[in-house]
Amino acid sequence: MSDPVTLRQLLDDAAFLSLEHQLHLGDQLGEHSWDVDLSRGRFAFRAAAEGAGPLLASSPGGELVVDRLHLLGSAAPGPRSWLWSWANPSGFAQDLTDLARWLRDFGERHGVADLVRPEVPFAELPDGPPEALHAVGVFVDAAKAASQRWTSYNGDGGGGTRVAFLLDHPAFALPEPSGPRVLRVLLERLSGASIGDHRRAVAAYAGGRGLQQRWEAGHVGVRLAGTGFEVRVRFDERGFVAGVDAEFSPA
Repeated sequence: MSDPVTLRQLLDDAAFLSLEHQLHLGDQLGEHSWDVDLSRGRFAFRAAAEGAGPLLASSPGGELVVDRLHLLGSAAPGPRSWLWSWANPSGFAQDLTDLARWLRDFGERHGVADLVRPEVPFAELPDGPPEALHAVGVFVDAAKAASQRWTSYNGDGGGGTRVAFLLDHPAFALPEPSGPRVLRVLLERLSGASIGDHRRAVAAYAGGRGLQQRWEAGHVGVRLAGTGFEVRVRFDERGFVAGVDAEFSPA
């Protein structure tokens, strides 16, 4: 077995970077609709009549087809469980489920049981209510951290079931980090679902965004620097984030 990793650690590694990617996707899409044809492995976004974001507004016909679609799984309120796509009795094409099967292998190598079990009850998941949307969030973020693919989407599969995807397209890549966005990501995520190891989560985010990290003695704080900004994150005696301050340089 490779070095062990826990589900909690994967969620911490994804905490901030996952949010920033979803904020960026929302900015780019604006008001939109979507459709998926699993038999063809085709996923597309379409611009709404009003309020479309810059990406869809500039796409031919107001439609953007993703380069590659990865079907992770589904969370259903009936059985109150998450079901990996490779375990779904409906059966899906191998190229749709290859990433989910790679995650199963990752889980076997690193000892992450919930990536290996075909079905996981909502009640056994950390940090949130035993509901479909929470289950989607847990497994999408774990998949992102393990695979380093960061753009996701989930949609209504009918009857309250949520279906989760990871999407590949060069237009979804993040721009160079900016001070206001980094500050927003930190503050917004800290106000949401719990994070296990705050220092690990901040370090993972800084590494993923290529920010300079200057840790203070005793790891009581860290300064994250990018072009034109520096953000200082302070930690309390429990290791939780106690405050976030930012300095922006004039343009």
